[in-house]
Amino acid sequence: MDLRLPRLGGLLRRPRRLLAAGAAVVVLAGVGTWTAVASDDAPPVHRADRMMSMNGVRIDTSYFTPGGAGGRHPAVLLAHGFGGSKQDVRQQAEDLARDGYAVLTWSARGFGKSTGKIGLNDPKGEVADVSKLIDWLAKQPQVQLDKPGDPRVGVAGASYGGAISLLAAGYDPRVDATAPAITYWNLADALFPNGVFKKLWAGIFINSGGGCGRFQPELCRMYERVAESGKPDAQARELLAARSPSAVADRIKVPTLLVQGQTDSLFPLGQADAAAKAIRDNGAPVDVDWIAGGHDGGDMETSRVQTRVRAWFDQYLKDEKDTDTGPAFRITRTGGVDSTDGAAVLRGATDATYPGLESGQRSVRLRGAQQSFANPAGASPPAVSALPGLGGSGGLAQLSSLGVGVSLDFPGQYAQFESVPVSSGLRITGSPTVTVHVRSTSDDAVLFGKVYDVGPGGGAPVLPSQLVAPVRVEGAKSGKDVTITLPAVDHEVEQGHRLRLVLASTDLGYASPAAPATYTVSLKGDLKVPTAPGVTTAAAPLPSWVWWLPLAGAVLALALLLTGRRRTIAPAPAPELADVPLQITDLSKRYAKSADRYAVRDLSFRVEKGQVLGLLGPNGAGKTTTLRMLMGLIRPDGGEIRVFGQAIRPGAPVLSRVGAFVEGAGFLPHLSGRENLELYWQATGRPPEDAHLDEALEIAGLGDALARAVRTYSQGMRQRLAIAQAMLGLPDLLILDEPTNGLDPPQIREMREVLIRYAAAGRTVIVSSHLLAEVEQSCTHLVVMDRGRLIQAGPVSDIIGSGDTLLVGLASDIPDPLLEKVAALPGVESAVRTDGGLLVRLAPGNGSRPTGVGEVTSGAATPPRGAGNCATSHDGAADERRQIAALTEPSPAARTGTAANLLVELVRLEVPVASLGPHRRLEDAFLTLIGGSA
Repeated sequence: MDLRLPRLGGLLRRPRRLLAAGAAVVVLAGVGTWTAVASDDAPPVHRADRMMSMNGVRIDTSYFTPGGAGGRHPAVLLAHGFGGSKQDVRQQAEDLARDGYAVLTWSARGFGKSTGKIGLNDPKGEVADVSKLIDWLAKQPQVQLDKPGDPRVGVAGASYGGAISLLAAGYDPRVDATAPAITYWNLADALFPNGVFKKLWAGIFINSGGGCGRFQPELCRMYERVAESGKPDAQARELLAARSPSAVADRIKVPTLLVQGQTDSLFPLGQADAAAKAIRDNGAPVDVDWIAGGHDGGDMETSRVQTRVRAWFDQYLKDEKDTDTGPAFRITRTGGVDSTDGAAVLRGATDATYPGLESGQRSVRLRGAQQSFANPAGASPPAVSALPGLGGSGGLAQLSSLGVGVSLDFPGQYAQFESVPVSSGLRITGSPTVTVHVRSTSDDAVLFGKVYDVGPGGGAPVLPSQLVAPVRVEGAKSGKDVTITLPAVDHEVEQGHRLRLVLASTDLGYASPAAPATYTVSLKGDLKVPTAPGVTTAAAPLPSWVWWLPLAGAVLALALLLTGRRRTIAPAPAPELADVPLQITDLSKRYAKSADRYAVRDLSFRVEKGQVLGLLGPNGAGKTTTLRMLMGLIRPDGGEIRVFGQAIRPGAPVLSRVGAFVEGAGFLPHLSGRENLELYWQATGRPPEDAHLDEALEIAGLGDALARAVRTYSQGMRQRLAIAQAMLGLPDLLILDEPTNGLDPPQIREMREVLIRYAAAGRTVIVSSHLLAEVEQSCTHLVVMDRGRLIQAGPVSDIIGSGDTLLVGLASDIPDPLLEKVAALPGVESAVRTDGGLLVRLAPGNGSRPTGVGEVTSGAATPPRGAGNCATSHDGAADERRQIAALTEPSPAARTGTAANLLVELVRLEVPVASLGPHRRLEDAFLTLIGGSA
């Protein structure tokens, strides 16, 4: 849902010409590939990746369809945010496909692997591309059609992708519904509000797009002109307005769900308000949802929002009229802090109709005489409100919602007017307004209006959502009355608090006149505050203890009388495991809504200090579910996980000793690597000395690059910086999911060295990866899973060498029936194709080592001989089994005889054998362990 600023687009390529002059969309030969997409907790979907040539550029697409479902389905086009790619929306696409939609994602021009110049949703560029994608959907057998060439299709996306959703609905009448999020209605108004240049956000746009040269020339020239002058001109406004949904306002006539962020200085709530009014005037259904987060941080409410988007499409694309799409208007309100985890408590408030930004106005009398203040030379130092680009959870705007003030105004550079303490609580919902008289020693004056909440104790004033309203006053030399529309917010002013109107001459995020000037302002009326009286907050439910505590007390008293002992809620620590980084015992997790299907079942293994453990398995093996349980994100249905002897559960204190890198980290491109890490650690609230920043950076090995802006980093450097971020605080247990994704061989080698250095100090690393050759070189131990169960665990060398894995070289390929006959031979456990022939694994007792070295025995792993093993069983008969294994291990002569017998059987079956010998690569061992199901 976020803007994804830290992710830069792919390198530009020269556009390929269309193969035929009349072609609309051409799928490049050999590029489209079908794959099955699976997760641990849901059935698979089909994904086809295609590079499409259209309108003179190549567009990288992915097409998702429900697995195993026949018939035709409504389609959804899913767009990504600025600076990202189609990969950013892959999970949402898979979820929609599982819900019965055909979903098409794509990387917009200039991003990901797509070519072309960035046009900021140019109607002749990006918007025309969407129409070609709809043409392609109309030809797919899985897509429901309203008529030939007209698929049933909805469009959704966030930020940049939200704008293309609205533009597609305006330019292509085949769009049936849309669900844009945290986006703009008029880009000129967003970047040039009231004639003031939003310089910091504009610069972030250009940099995260890869630099001015990656944009269309007219956009690059416009930016350079405005950035140099500090003042937008009419031509710049016209250029951006023409690429905005507002340009086709009268043509957007489809059901629209508008999701907008309250903590958003880039695209504030007023953008969604203008969109809602225009689309409703066209007669289309419109619902509005104000979420807690936005481009400046806070909670993006991703799960709730995506559920609502899916319901919206269920009603308007699937025609499921009984689907509850939610209220016409909803606000997420912050109700304090959860004492258990420190997170903000969110509650919804709703109205049966959208109230707009001006309903229920109340007048608040302000006090203060006429005041003069300076616009300093060079507009420096600037006041601080928001810090654009510092998004993510725990952003500055979220702090303001919790009553923490972080704004800064410089004395002599602002005027202020203040109310008396409010006699009763006041809820501001919408945009306050105030009229002031402005006079300047210069022709133009630029003011920044903001309303603070001032508590009675003299603490720091709070600026709701960290938002300001810029306004350019032309002809101010002779004096002028100006009505300022202040930022739209939803904020509760408690009894006894005061409102303070501040008019400042500078702000960090905007361009102010460089010439010094003196501004004089005075009040011309009261502050008008909208209250939206129809919006009601759902009553907070009574704490559960109100009704269960008396009953529980009675039950507990009875239990004490009958048993004479107490039960603790959390499992007691295990002192004997205090030095063991991880022990998993009989861990199980069922699939959702299933009583007998397991994502993980009876999983047991142990990890020691200093090990680099590779977690391997095919799609659906249970790796992701295991990691989620290990990090306390989901609860197991059975068994337990102990980290340093402490039982893992959501919020367990011992999780502070665990570091994790599960998804690509987001970095601010204009800051250096070191500055990014310092900001991240500050957001945790822990003391700076606990970060061990220098140690983490030394392990990551980034050297002098730490002082450079992250936008100059290669993909390998970004990955190493992300690993360094996970290493901050030097956690004793480090969990990494696919840390080498997207890296070239030299970068992978560097990442390998990082992991080895980290574990060398006695810490432990768990790596989930699909690069078996890399795992073989970097990991000391392995856990192999398949279908939720442990297949084998132990040192890498033991797993590669365990069992007899034979490579049968073939003079020519063999048909599947003959392969099945080979797999069914006596003494053969499995036979699978591989490069160079067949991999044949001999069954235990036929030339291979008996069960041991971490192999599965009755759902548990038997430990290998020797100390320091990765996976151990807790079976009391382990020693006895090891003795039996030693006595029954076959001699070399027996092994040779078995291979010879296999050769005789292969010749009898007329298998064209060219060679026969042992083969012990990890890849081959892995394939034989899982029976070729990867």
